[in-house]
Amino acid sequence: MAASDRKNIRRLVTALLTGASLCAYLASAADIRAQGAEAVRSLEPNIPADSKLLLAANELTYDKDAEKVTAVGGVQINYAGYQMVAQRVEYNQQTGRMMAYGNIELVEPGGNRLYADSLDVTDNFADGFVNALRIETSDNTRLAAERGERIGGRDMVLYNGVYTACLPCAERPERPPLWQIKAERVIQNGEKHTVRLEKARFELFGRPIAFVPAIEVPDHTVKRKSGFLFPEMSTSENLGFGLTIPYYYAISNQMDATVKATGFSSQGVLLDAEIRQRFEAGTVTSRIAGISQMNSDDFDSGTSDYENDNRGMVASKGEFKVNPRWSFGWDVMLQSDNNFARTYELDGLDDTTHTNQVYLTGLGERNSFDMRGYYFDVQDADPDDSAEKRQPTVLPSLDYSYYAPEPVAGGQLSANLNFTVLSRFDDDAVDSDGDGINDRFRGLKGTMSRLTAEAEWKRTYTAPGGLLLTPLLAARGDAYGLDMDSPAGYTGDYTNDASATRYMVTAGLEARYPWLVTTDNSSHVFEPIAQLYVRPDEQMAGELPNEDAQSFVFDATTLFERDKFSGYDRVEGGTRANVGIRYTGSFDNGFALRGIFGQSYQVAGLNSFATDDLVNAGANSGLESDVSDFVGMIGLEAPNGISLSTNARFDEKTFDVRRTDATVGFHNDKFQTNLTYTQIAAQPEYGFDESNDEVQSATSVKVGDYWSIFGSLTWDVNSSEINRHGVGVSYADECTVFSLVYTEKRDPDSESANDWSIGARLTFRTLGDVKVGDTDIDGFN
Repeated sequence: MAASDRKNIRRLVTALLTGASLCAYLASAADIRAQGAEAVRSLEPNIPADSKLLLAANELTYDKDAEKVTAVGGVQINYAGYQMVAQRVEYNQQTGRMMAYGNIELVEPGGNRLYADSLDVTDNFADGFVNALRIETSDNTRLAAERGERIGGRDMVLYNGVYTACLPCAERPERPPLWQIKAERVIQNGEKHTVRLEKARFELFGRPIAFVPAIEVPDHTVKRKSGFLFPEMSTSENLGFGLTIPYYYAISNQMDATVKATGFSSQGVLLDAEIRQRFEAGTVTSRIAGISQMNSDDFDSGTSDYENDNRGMVASKGEFKVNPRWSFGWDVMLQSDNNFARTYELDGLDDTTHTNQVYLTGLGERNSFDMRGYYFDVQDADPDDSAEKRQPTVLPSLDYSYYAPEPVAGGQLSANLNFTVLSRFDDDAVDSDGDGINDRFRGLKGTMSRLTAEAEWKRTYTAPGGLLLTPLLAARGDAYGLDMDSPAGYTGDYTNDASATRYMVTAGLEARYPWLVTTDNSSHVFEPIAQLYVRPDEQMAGELPNEDAQSFVFDATTLFERDKFSGYDRVEGGTRANVGIRYTGSFDNGFALRGIFGQSYQVAGLNSFATDDLVNAGANSGLESDVSDFVGMIGLEAPNGISLSTNARFDEKTFDVRRTDATVGFHNDKFQTNLTYTQIAAQPEYGFDESNDEVQSATSVKVGDYWSIFGSLTWDVNSSEINRHGVGVSYADECTVFSLVYTEKRDPDSESANDWSIGARLTFRTLGDVKVGDTDIDGFN
């Protein structure tokens, strides 16, 4: 065949593929618009100049006189990843039109499929039409139309179009899908980059439920466009029914905003505006919200919700990446009272305690830097802000860690630095025994600063027979600046000096002997471990404020820690030995076991956990005696979906259970559940006069292929009361998700403005969702 003939055939194929792609373009536009704009794509196929063309047909002719190329009978075209079949294909050079007839099917490289009876398009792609169009995209969305028309190189019009993201019923394909959108005309404007639907209606189960005379939306080439978003609804006890109308405003390529107006049947209109701006190195989000409450007396008297009619807040969040290693940012909120954001469930701002912070972080290959400032906004509806005033303001908290890049004396050398300055407006004191005298001081009014520096060296040797020996050397120093009130009523020693210093040096040795046992169907590793840390007594034990080492739990996870305190304000002293055994096992049938069991011994010197401090951090911990309680952990994973994890502490004399954390879970395709039991024996010296037993459960059952029932509860065993519970039902298939949830809280320590709530959510894939309240349940967030 002559070179000019091959050129005509290649032009024919390119034109046909372009014409078909223009039809498929509208289906992509509907899907992409709903999911969010993506990068702009060319409407014409991106075909490399060196692409190979495969054309097969029963008959291929070129009429030079009529200037027409014709392929007849079983036409198959494969070109640059496009595959097309038809019964007949023609290209008329005189009229400039290209046509395909009979059972046309086109498969694009991305997986989209186009079906049609006939296709007619001009060679400049400006005009054309297609009959009996049907498009199936790669993500299972479908578009069909009686016919389509390309007009003036600008508009693409589909007549009697139907769109859905639902798969047809395999048993009854003639049955309407769960939902679909129909329109008499769908017009895509290439200049305005819009898609206009005329006489559109939304059908559910084949029945129309919504009708729109005309609606115009951006096409897929538009990244962002101002307009109304899907409304949201909510319902709760004290706010009533709420309807939210959000409006999205595209201010510029780097800035946009969302403004929401929510009308509550009980409290009036809440306005909420958020502005987002992107810079080259990061983003900034600013937010403001406010309401003038109509019925403040619907709330419990004596709360900030009850006492404030005009309420509002401003917030800002920033994140910046200075370079690949350094970043800084902030997350701050200021509100008119201490419970506004939580009462009205402002997304991202409604936690029980909102942590305001500013930070600067750096991360290297062998070191890291983290500096932060904190202010804790306690949202508890207390009009006096008592709990918030007892919280510290931290400015700054600086941490630096370093690991030597090369071995030092054959071992690993590391160093840590911490600098903390904090202030508090009121004492955070507790009367544990009810005698009217405070005996625990979680924080003192005033300002404290502390600088801590610590270095550690350790190296592991392998002795003959597989014994692993790890010697360790550590040194630490602390310097304090104190301008705090003295703890009135405290019976222990407390320094009244304006400054204080202390140090701690440690020499330690760890011995481990991993012992591998194998059988025909399993393998087991038993690893006895013994540690000895020699060091002087803790200096000024209990005489200094304890801000960051209050939450102390002795269990199997902390058994082999060199310093078992959780923060820098306490440091473990005296000579201590830790002894235990660690086990891991695996079986060929898929079962896996793991466990730890051991005990700790105060060999010499002052036991830091037996000394008083302002919060009695070591009291009832299991370490306050020379011989500690036993601690153990066991875990099981089974191939049938069962999992078990138990962490427990046992009295060293009676073996009574002092603390238990146990979790049992099961998961398969139809059923999943988790049950957690927490038991903590009474710790009177730590402020807990009664034992605490709690059960938490979350369960989900799948009913059939699409329906699920789920729920969760929290049960206080001691008071035989359910504190929190929720139940819900959901439906999910390939195109629709629906959930309905009811939740209720009865926690006496939680001052929530809404004790119960109902939430629902209906999501149509590729279109969006409609929300009524919050559909999150503990364990199913």
